[in-house]
Amino acid sequence: MSTVFNFTFVPWFRSVAPYIHKHRGNTIVVGIAGEAIAAGKLEKLAQDLALIQSMGVEIVLVHGFRPQVNEQLRLKGHEAKYSHGMRITDSVALDCAQEAAGQLRYEIEAAFSQGLPNTPMAGATVRVISGNFITARPVGLMDGVDFQHSGLVRKVDTEGIQRTLDMGAMVLLSPFGFSPTGEAFNLTMEDVATSVAVALQADKLMFLTEVAGIRVDNADPESDIDTELPLADAKKLLAALPAATQPTDTAFYLQHCIRACQGGVERSHILPFAVDGALLLEIYTHDGIGTMVVDEKLESVREATMDDVSGIVALIEPFEKDGTLVKRDRTEIERDAGYYTIIEHDGVIFGCAALYPYPEARTGEMAALTVSPDTQSQGDGERLLKRIETRARAQGLQSIFVLTTRTMHWFIKRGFVQVNADWLPEARKRKYNWDRKSQVLVKKLS
Repeated sequence: MSTVFNFTFVPWFRSVAPYIHKHRGNTIVVGIAGEAIAAGKLEKLAQDLALIQSMGVEIVLVHGFRPQVNEQLRLKGHEAKYSHGMRITDSVALDCAQEAAGQLRYEIEAAFSQGLPNTPMAGATVRVISGNFITARPVGLMDGVDFQHSGLVRKVDTEGIQRTLDMGAMVLLSPFGFSPTGEAFNLTMEDVATSVAVALQADKLMFLTEVAGIRVDNADPESDIDTELPLADAKKLLAALPAATQPTDTAFYLQHCIRACQGGVERSHILPFAVDGALLLEIYTHDGIGTMVVDEKLESVREATMDDVSGIVALIEPFEKDGTLVKRDRTEIERDAGYYTIIEHDGVIFGCAALYPYPEARTGEMAALTVSPDTQSQGDGERLLKRIETRARAQGLQSIFVLTTRTMHWFIKRGFVQVNADWLPEARKRKYNWDRKSQVLVKKLS
């Protein structure tokens, strides 16, 4: 084994360890679009899901089958019909859906049964159990359109699913439900996955989709992906978007992520199946991939008050002692409490940052960015940065800057660029400590 491999593998594995610990015992509902299976991604997805389960995560897998049903309809010379973003399921479409579901369930179970040597599935034992866990009701008539055998989730058998998960098995659900009279209804993968996630109060709902995520600028298809979208912002965005009719529409998966977060699911994700290992990247790396919708109330990210001063002082004091932060006395923090944003959990402050605006220069300084050592490497620094950016934009600032002596690379990785100290606003330049030789880093706000 090469020395180069040792020096890359060991740090990487250590960096992943906190996320392995964090997610052990969690419940994740994964919705896989039928397009992912049609694109030949099933084998790699099964390997990744088996790996995630082996690290102590309980998984409910919901598959879609939109392209598979359409192919069955095409072979029978029957047209696929949609309205309001849902399939109109006549008797022929219902037969095609049942055929497609049976075939896909067989393929998925086969994928989890592989165990060839020298493959990621070697030695893996993954039990996949399906069942009649979903009770459905008809969509009925909507704006004069009869959806016939299309349905919506009425009830989820959470007790049955949880018992299956407790046995160490992975639960596999097809987008089908049955009424108390035994009538079958064609459901959508998105409705089933969201309903199950809410019913189980899952830790995550993850959609593997055709889209890369939600764009920062919805009007620009080449703009960056917004990796973390607070629930309040997601709701505003959805309200401004046209109703979704296609899976590639921005609102299509976003509406289900919002519904899940409002129903108590901590985080909902939109991930691109085109990226190999998207599930692993999202769960076990710091930056992740795709878009995560999160209810910030669960994270307790908020602006500070005078009551928080003692907690802020206790948090930053160790970093002031080791020279990471500039010393601030309690009086100064009390005076500037309104500039601070904090992360709080159970009455304990474990993250903070301050924004000092310089409106005449259309910029602001982010200072005292601190995360408790007990919760580092869990994305709290990025959450604080995102909130500071939001506050800066609301004040009409065009950029934010930081002064740092030890954490320059963290900021550069997140879009900051190094500039000369002469760049600083005049008011800040007068207070700059030339002996400390802090690096000045600036980030432009879109």
